[in-house]
Amino acid sequence: MLTTATPRHLRFDRAHDSPDTAATFAHLAGLDEGPERELLREEVVEAWLPVAHRIARSFRDKGESIEDLRQVAAVGLLKAVNNYDPQQGPFESYAIPTIRGELRRHFRDHMWDVHVPSRVQGLRNTVHLARQELAQQPGGCEEPSIGAIAAHSGLTEDEVRDGLKAINGFSALSLDAGLLPVDDLGYNLVDVLGALDSAYDIVIDREAAKTGLERLPERERSILYMRFFEDLTQSRIAEKFGISQMHVSRLIHDSCMRVREEASPDRGRAEGDQAA
Repeated sequence: MLTTATPRHLRFDRAHDSPDTAATFAHLAGLDEGPERELLREEVVEAWLPVAHRIARSFRDKGESIEDLRQVAAVGLLKAVNNYDPQQGPFESYAIPTIRGELRRHFRDHMWDVHVPSRVQGLRNTVHLARQELAQQPGGCEEPSIGAIAAHSGLTEDEVRDGLKAINGFSALSLDAGLLPVDDLGYNLVDVLGALDSAYDIVIDREAAKTGLERLPERERSILYMRFFEDLTQSRIAEKFGISQMHVSRLIHDSCMRVREEASPDRGRAEGDQAA
């Protein structure tokens, strides 16, 4: 486990909490992987932990416990130590952005996926902290009751319920999430989500057009049937009714406009204006 004990040969800059580890890193750069290199690396990490913890504290008001933030910052510090090249400049200028980046990445991956009112976020944080404190008490349980949380936090039970809902909604469920803890069939959430069905739109359109068709004169209904269901040409329809092909074209256009007007008045008027 990482501690904050600092090796004696590593000294601190008195102006701040950044230790002087330049010589140690220079020594590390010349070592192959092995016990000595691992020991020096651990010493550097231990020396820089106070800096990592200080950076973690700057994120403490964002809804995560300070212990969790320290762990995330420690991960960032380890990455910085492992990837640092002394030729790039002082370690501090590399480590601090790396640690901050790790903390920001943590919040990016775990923060709210939708906008949530600040009041609800506050309830979530209060309830989350109360649950942790109750669980750490002697004889405490990991899932304290709503009443216990309310008494401990000073919230009402309704506020606790809102906070619990917010905790459960802290992040969105991945579409790749399995449906069961053990899913032999390999189905994910995305496999069972509904999708738009074009056939549904066809049914809606037919039902919407039915009233308009019923209100057309019999001749116009027959012409539409011949044109769109029997697939007859306008010339052939004109022969059957003893009228001109141009007249048939006009009747089809006017009849379609009337049906559209019945199905969707706004759409019918808009298309009528365009035709005009």
